[in-house]
Amino acid sequence: MEFETDMIIVDPPRQPAQAAVIWLHGLGADGHDFAGIQRRLGLPAGHAIRFIFPHAPMQPVTVNGGYVMRAWYDIYDIGPDKPEDQKGLERAEKALHDMVAQLEADGIPPERIVLAGFSQGGAVSLFTALRASRPFCGVIALSTYLPLAQMVATTITPAGKATPVWMAHGDGDEVVPLVFGELSRDRMRGLDVAVEWHSYGMGHSVVDAEISDLGDWLRARIGPTVAP
Repeated sequence: MEFETDMIIVDPPRQPAQAAVIWLHGLGADGHDFAGIQRRLGLPAGHAIRFIFPHAPMQPVTVNGGYVMRAWYDIYDIGPDKPEDQKGLERAEKALHDMVAQLEADGIPPERIVLAGFSQGGAVSLFTALRASRPFCGVIALSTYLPLAQMVATTITPAGKATPVWMAHGDGDEVVPLVFGELSRDRMRGLDVAVEWHSYGMGHSVVDAEISDLGDWLRARIGPTVAP
């Protein structure tokens, strides 16, 4: 399958971008799902952060009866240590690296790029960052899990271990149960990844308190990007 993706790009309003956030949506959604969240993160006026919201390609998803929808990779079954779509994850990983390469060509290195994602998008962000050759500014992993965890344990790089992770999950999540997130958190910490963990009273969703906490972390990670 050809892995090509359109995207929504939101450039800073007053100056060239100095940092970037690539935000991947969940299964069956598209880039519009989180487009606009940058306005809710408490970023300073005149910030210089480019936000990118890609659309996953359309493909059949096994767990949903083969129904064709936007997906970063196929899902065969639900649960930790179930068979997983390695080829699909690697295609998504390459697509994400291609986006990073374009940002770097625009003068924004990986150290100034945050990979973010919800659910399936968060899984791709974790998989990509932990196996990367250079550290990212950070990873935002919402209502998600670490895919191919046993493979990642043997392919994680020093750069992956150096990339901090902000991870949040709903205690009533009916799609990706809380225990999957907790297991992924513990596995990553066991690989010496710095994971900041939060849980909220919600299902498979995002709430205001979570966005507020995330905004605090993001501003601290990226630092000042406002022109003097």
